[in-house]
Amino acid sequence: MDKTNYRQTEYNKPFIIQRADPYVYRHSDGTYWFTASVPEYDRIVLRKSNTVDGLAQAEEVTIWRKHENGIMSVHIWAPEIHYVDNKWFIYFAGGDIEDIWAIRPYVLMCEGDDPLKDPWKEMGMLKRKDAFSFQDFSLDMTVFENMGQWYCVWAEKVSVGKKISNLYIARMDSPTSLATEQVLLTSPDYDWERVDFWVNEGPAILKHDGKIFLTFSASATGACYCMGMMYIDENADLLDPHAWTKLRHSVLKTDEEKGIYGPGHNCFVKAEDGVTDLCVYHARPYDEIIGDPLYDPNRHARIMKVTYNEKGFPVFVYQKVEETEYL
Repeated sequence: MDKTNYRQTEYNKPFIIQRADPYVYRHSDGTYWFTASVPEYDRIVLRKSNTVDGLAQAEEVTIWRKHENGIMSVHIWAPEIHYVDNKWFIYFAGGDIEDIWAIRPYVLMCEGDDPLKDPWKEMGMLKRKDAFSFQDFSLDMTVFENMGQWYCVWAEKVSVGKKISNLYIARMDSPTSLATEQVLLTSPDYDWERVDFWVNEGPAILKHDGKIFLTFSASATGACYCMGMMYIDENADLLDPHAWTKLRHSVLKTDEEKGIYGPGHNCFVKAEDGVTDLCVYHARPYDEIIGDPLYDPNRHARIMKVTYNEKGFPVFVYQKVEETEYL
């Protein structure tokens, strides 16, 4: 699809334009918080609203800017906002202007009540427990709680030459440090994970009916980008890779008829009713990209309702925008 003459459909109207890697957090008071990668990759932005819909028009506040040099000075990617131990944390990835692909995971902390106005403190790189984690290109960190324990999942490249991006998991002993060594969760095993680049990245957690579902994104960031999924029983050992099951096929991919290209890097959040699960993801309205897809700005945030099949597994189906009510 031509990027200057693409077809608008009933399905591809954006939620928030030019905001990739979207993350929405619902706080205990019912407020919604939105952050995402901006096309310039130079800052972290934040929005707040009492409703999901309201995020689209909410004021966007820059709460942190990249350094002029050294670490965290380029490629500020995929921020996520979380509330842990009565403090606000943002996990994000950043590079060094002297080595732009030296991407590592970093943490910001806010101890105030209003993350839009109160100061954020740089906590540095997430502290590892082993000698292996964060030694190479590491990004897309997410954290989640299960059975009173906090866990961290992230993407990291290994090998030499055209490296492979895997997903790893570890248990945390604080919001800024890992308690265990990394455990390999998934590598790009299948053809749909190996288009242009061999990639598993962008993990997201969805809990439903006693199971933990982990979605992730695969392949390069163009129209081949898509979502896969793994799952595990909530009572299982999350650090046992054999306890996880990975689906053979992708669960969300490009739909040319609907004008949605390269869907991925999603998150999950409850709608205002506290029951309906929403999947917030990014995608482009075209597949014609000049140069590196990473620097094409039109990955727009979008939303779909998650439904479940008779086995209790999430089903991802593109919906007409006017049919998508987030209440």
